[in-house]
Amino acid sequence: MGADTSGPAIERPKKPPYFKTLKNNSAPSRMTWEDLLDQYTELVDRKVRDHLESLKANAAKYHPFMLKTYENLEEYVLRRGKRLASCSTLLTYKGYTGEVDEKIFNVCVGIELFRHCILLHDDIVDEDEMRRGGKSFHKLFPEVGGPRFGEGVAIFVGDLTYALSFEAIRDSGFTGEPLQKVLQLLTKGYREVNESQVLDLLFEHKEPSVEEWNKMASKRAASLFKFTILSGATLGGAPSEDLQALGEAATHVGYAFDIQDDIIDTFASEQQYGRPPGGDLARGKKPLNMIYALQLVKGEELRALKSMLAKGKLAENELDAVRILMKKSGALEKAKQRAREHVHRAKELVAQTEMSEESKGLFNSFVDYITKSLEWYK
Repeated sequence: MGADTSGPAIERPKKPPYFKTLKNNSAPSRMTWEDLLDQYTELVDRKVRDHLESLKANAAKYHPFMLKTYENLEEYVLRRGKRLASCSTLLTYKGYTGEVDEKIFNVCVGIELFRHCILLHDDIVDEDEMRRGGKSFHKLFPEVGGPRFGEGVAIFVGDLTYALSFEAIRDSGFTGEPLQKVLQLLTKGYREVNESQVLDLLFEHKEPSVEEWNKMASKRAASLFKFTILSGATLGGAPSEDLQALGEAATHVGYAFDIQDDIIDTFASEQQYGRPPGGDLARGKKPLNMIYALQLVKGEELRALKSMLAKGKLAENELDAVRILMKKSGALEKAKQRAREHVHRAKELVAQTEMSEESKGLFNSFVDYITKSLEWYK
């Protein structure tokens, strides 16, 4: 064993608070979900930036390359985008407490770090070079040389980012049994997401059934949203019956999110998506819309579809041909309808809870926001 490398506790710089507790009347009913999402995203980003500043200060004392590494992590985590994971936590927390406060925003820092530790590894496995309009993390280290270095750094940073997410939630200011339950949700969610990633990789080499896809997806985005939604509800003091209903609702939200995310990968433009579309299909992945297409397309068109997918890459005209087959066969509409059914069931379950009526309405807007892009592709 090597020397004890546990350093001194991180000294966080003292800064004046940049937000006060947001009471119910700070988000009036006339505020749209998009407005509230923008407000929460800005506040979460500020907390994440502040947290990473303290990590960078300690990294600079350790080694200049670690400072560069944390600078790259900060840029990667704070790229443009909506903080849907953290916002779902804020939404359920406020649904039981009537407010959002400093402690729950500290938890959101951990949630964003958790989300990105998964993406760091995901980009390596999928050989993605872009993420939200910028380079994937493992592509941010060209000065040392060779792809192995960047990929190795990203693997290690993915692991340490998971540890950082655990620490951020542990030190959020919450205590006792609720905090322990949230930390359990974190570790369980991380295990489940990685189990789903194993199956997702396997499905690149076989044609899974709809039932197999359901098994895989039950632990993909579903595990993320169970962690985020139940964390807010648990820390907000939700009764056990509500936690059961919200856990089921979160699973349905996860299914709907995965379906729409896969449809976006197939049909969006590079400008909309932040990276070239069709990458998952080119790698042989089998999203639900493709599984339906493989069931519904027949004859020569099916042979042509399988031939295109077997190449390991798709030219622009081939991606257009795949899109046409998905629409023509009804596979696209069938996948969209599945997403709508999951959204409907999630809303039914949330309606049964004791969350405030305002938060129930915002939750409905939240899940509608996730799936509204389905109507872009007809």
